[in-house]
Parts: sequence; structure tokens; C-alpha cells
Amino acid sequence: MKILITGAAGFIGFHLSKRLVELGHVVVGIDNINDYYDVNLKYDRLNELGIKRTEASSFYKECRSELFSNFKFVRIHLEDKEELSNLFKIEKFDVVCNLAAQAGVRYSIENPDTYIQSNIVGYLNILECCRNYNIKHLVYASSSSVYGTNAKVPFSEDDKVDHPVSLYAATKKSNELMAHTYSHLYKIATTGLRFFTVYGPFGRPDMAPMLFADAITSSRPIKVFNYGSMERDFTYIDDIVEGIKRVIEKPIKKRDLYKIYNIGNNDSVKLLDFINEIETNLEKKAEKVMLPIQAGDVEITWANVDKLILDFGYKPKTGIAEGVKKFIGWFLVYHKFK
Repeated sequence: MKILITGAAGFIGFHLSKRLVELGHVVVGIDNINDYYDVNLKYDRLNELGIKRTEASSFYKECRSELFSNFKFVRIHLEDKEELSNLFKIEKFDVVCNLAAQAGVRYSIENPDTYIQSNIVGYLNILECCRNYNIKHLVYASSSSVYGTNAKVPFSEDDKVDHPVSLYAATKKSNELMAHTYSHLYKIATTGLRFFTVYGPFGRPDMAPMLFADAITSSRPIKVFNYGSMERDFTYIDDIVEGIKRVIEKPIKKRDLYKIYNIGNNDSVKLLDFINEIETNLEKKAEKVMLPIQAGDVEITWANVDKLILDFGYKPKTGIAEGVKKFIGWFLVYHKFK
């Protein structure tokens, strides 16, 4: 199977690309390598895929992996409709997995234009390319943030998602609506995956696990919002990748042209318990600064993944004790805290 993965230099995109090429799929990864966070981490991920920084830094250049004969990378903006269309025309993909997006709930409040360009305009270009080049299946990243202030837990795909509390969440809800339109009008199979809090090696530095680990090892205080009364469905990256892989590889039935699934650990963990696991593995206590909840944030996330279990046999199996241990093991090596 020939698969396009957008956001291949990102956290989930990198891990998914690596897994799929190891399974023998032909994968083309694209990313614009923006500076929302440290680009060195993005280039380090690509290096793990056999793509050298000197090659990947140039736009529109086909970079072939030195480690995997079935992987190549192109730096490109999703907003560049012409170049994106050319790529689809040349490569003739079977499946597209769109993981590229401007991430971050809090950042969306400060930089709304970026989210519209990447998450709406760029996503529309992906949909148009899928329509014009007969893509069999579009799998795309949605987010648990679409549930907004939903008070019923765990969150179910049948719950209403009409009240997003951040622009980031609104763009993800828009992606689901746009996918529905293209599935209805053009009979394109689309599957949206609502990701819950993903963590693990090579994770994003703006997310809590990396922020906490970095601050604790550097003897800086950590910010704990909502005075510690937060709960998250922390999901280890390997479980997320396994779920996406199953969705990509399973043939689509005509009656299933438009689908939405939660993908998470099927559990809700208190933030303070998660911090405690980090402290245990670092063998160092954190200095905690308790703060009120931030604008655009929610108190709890918890995924009901029954539908993903039923349709794809998905079963998350990494608890936070094991997941945090693996994450911190990588963190200490990568950041050379020994």
C-alpha cells in the first residue's frame, strides 16, 4: 500500500511513518517543519527515518531515506495547493493520513490566523486532492478538544460537539464537517480519529509530559493548572500508532464512507498522579505552582473507545506506569541528563 503521511516530522506522524515502513508499506512523508516549537526535534525525528537535515531543509525536494528504501520525504506547505496537487499526481497514493495541523489549544488564542491557514485552508487542499486523484481512504486527525465543556464522561462519539472552547477545537470540528461533506458529495471514504492526550518518546515539547520532565530535571517549578484538579486520558504513542495502523490497513466498506472514532487509553488519570509517575522515574520531586484553569482548557478528558474496539479490535495496553517509564528513559538519553 502506498501511503501519504502529512505532518511526518511531527510527533505522531514520525512514529506512524516508522511503523508503516517497517511493515513494508511505501510511505511518502510531508511536513513544512515550522518553528512552532524547536525544529531540531523535528529534524531529529526525520533523522531516525533516515532523512538528513541538509536534505530535508529545502522545500519541494524529494529526499530518499538512507535507512528505508520505502520511505521518502518532501518539505511542503499544505497551503501550497499547486505543489500539493503535483505530488498527488506523481505519487498516486492509495491512502492519505493527514496528521499535519497547527497544534496547541493555548497558542490558538494568541495566533488565530495560523490555525485557519493550516487547519482549514491546508485541510481543504488535502480534501480537494483526494477528490481529484481518486484516493481510496482519507484518515485524518481530529481531537478530544471537540468535546469542549462536555460534562458527561467518558466522552462518546455520539455526544454533541457543538460548543468548542478554543479556536483549535473549532478547526478540528470543522475538519469533521468538511470530511462529511466530501464523503457525501464525492463518495470519498473518510475516517476521523479524535486523539486524546498522546505522550511518549520524541513528544512535543509544548505538552505537559515534556514540560514537566524538563522543568523537574532542571530544578525549575512546574505549573499545575486548575490547582491540580485536572484529569486526562493519557495515551502512550505505541497504542495510538497501532490504532491508526489498523484503520489504514482495513478495507473500507461502502456503508462506512464517513466515520469518527475516539482513540485513547480508555481511562482518565489525575494530573497529579501522572506527575507523581514522572517524579518517581526521575527520582526527584517537583516544585509545584498551583494556578487556575487557563482559557480554552477543560477539566477532564476520557475516551470511550468501544467503537474502535468493535470495528478494529483496538485495545490500548500501556498504562501510565509503563508508559511514563519508557518516556522518561528516552528523555534522559535524548537530553543527556545522566
